[in-house]
Amino acid sequence: MATNILWIEGNRNAAPSFVSDLRRKGYLVETAPTGIAALERIPELEPDLVVVNAASLRTSGRRTCQALRDLREDLPILLICEAMNGRVNANQILVLPFTTRKLLNRIRALVPEKEGKALKAGPITLFPDCHSIQLKRGDIRQLTPLLTALLKAFMQHRGEVVERDWLFREVWQTNYTSDTRTLDVHISWLRQKIEADPRKPRLLKTIRGVGFRLDV
Repeated sequence: MATNILWIEGNRNAAPSFVSDLRRKGYLVETAPTGIAALERIPELEPDLVVVNAASLRTSGRRTCQALRDLREDLPILLICEAMNGRVNANQILVLPFTTRKLLNRIRALVPEKEGKALKAGPITLFPDCHSIQLKRGDIRQLTPLLTALLKAFMQHRGEVVERDWLFREVWQTNYTSDTRTLDVHISWLRQKIEADPRKPRLLKTIRGVGFRLDV
């Protein structure tokens, strides 16, 4: 199961961003442009770690870290800054410049890697244990357990035509295959999660009279 990171970062170009590096390493990274925006998203995302890139916010990060600590006392906080400036309520502090390797070491110290493996197919990374996906464009989407099972079936047979009857037996665990409406609705919901334009699917295609194919 992937570590879920909420990364607070402004638009200051002089401050380096490590978000892309972390995503390539398999971390689920959601970004927020301000501390206030991050506070609003924590109940929804339930992150394992919050990174405050104060260097990009033109602040010391002190108030943001304190607000995060007030909201969730047990939440690990890593602060990135340009210089040490008094006491800050963060678990770890990194002073620029530093390498991606050093950042990864600090993250692993704060949040031990979870068990469970991700499945990857083209632009889609599926984390079955936490029912979520990360797309190449950086989006993180939550899935229901049934949509997770449905996408997993397609990913394990990507490039192959998967028949409707087989999906009912594999995902729904039933031999009753007449309820085509149920399958079509779930296919529609899945496309809303993985397609840039669900009305013109480019990944999950319908093969008329047979079933579906995941093209990645």
